[in-house]
Amino acid sequence: MSTHARPDELGAFLKARRAELSPGAVGLPDLGGRRRVKGLRREEVAVLASISTDYYTRVEQGRMQVSAPVLNALVRVLHLDADQRAYAFELAGRLSERPVRRTVQRVRPRLRRVLDDLGTTPGIVLGRRMDILAWNPLATALVMDFSKIPEKHRNYIRLVFTEPAVRNLYADWKGVAHTCVAQLRMEAARYPDDPRLAALVGELSVQDADFRRWWAAHHVALRGVGTKVLRHPVVGELTLDWDTLAPTVDAEQQLVLWTAEPGTPSHDALRILASWTDGASPEDAAGRAVPHGDCAD
Repeated sequence: MSTHARPDELGAFLKARRAELSPGAVGLPDLGGRRRVKGLRREEVAVLASISTDYYTRVEQGRMQVSAPVLNALVRVLHLDADQRAYAFELAGRLSERPVRRTVQRVRPRLRRVLDDLGTTPGIVLGRRMDILAWNPLATALVMDFSKIPEKHRNYIRLVFTEPAVRNLYADWKGVAHTCVAQLRMEAARYPDDPRLAALVGELSVQDADFRRWWAAHHVALRGVGTKVLRHPVVGELTLDWDTLAPTVDAEQQLVLWTAEPGTPSHDALRILASWTDGASPEDAAGRAVPHGDCAD
């Protein structure tokens, strides 16, 4: 078995996904009556995957290494999406080997220059565990002053759960926080021996019941693209698209950018914040950037 395989975690993940499916969802007849288990039974999953119930039971109990063909069958049966499939294969130790020892991450100089040149686009660089490696002035104006957070605590998901300013920024905080937990689950599969990640999970599990419940649900997600509504204390509500860019030379560092559709109030609001970072007061910036005065309300 691969030294990076985590059969117990894989079993818990498969069990959680099995519990979410009804017989009808996978094409089985629903005979009615009360079922003893939530979701599909182990024997139903085994039949659909063309394996024995004993084999699947041992996989789910973490007592057997699952082969790639069987894992693909389980992905199909359990209706796993692309992110969940990648996570399952990570836990099964079926991806390329990774070095156990890792150096402290520092933002790549070229990525730092790109970030600094983005005068009207907020951006941050995230590393392993969602650590915040770098940010530009507009990200400070939009989210918070990351420099005031001790480096060892400068982690985005930690701020989402523990910093009131960040928590209040998101109109749909629960949706954002839940997604962050799912992304951290993927990080845990990639770096199972990372003591800092384990400490972060332990800290947030003790401090926050939502984190504890969502972590136990084993949902997973990759950082990609999306849209968020932010409630900024100075420029009001913004609807921003976010995109994640990963350099080909170092996929462990990702540039996250927030943008708005040109001509929208949110785009004008970003211009107000950009002028503010150039030294103007919020009121002066609003006067220059929004001639009709309808964006700063």
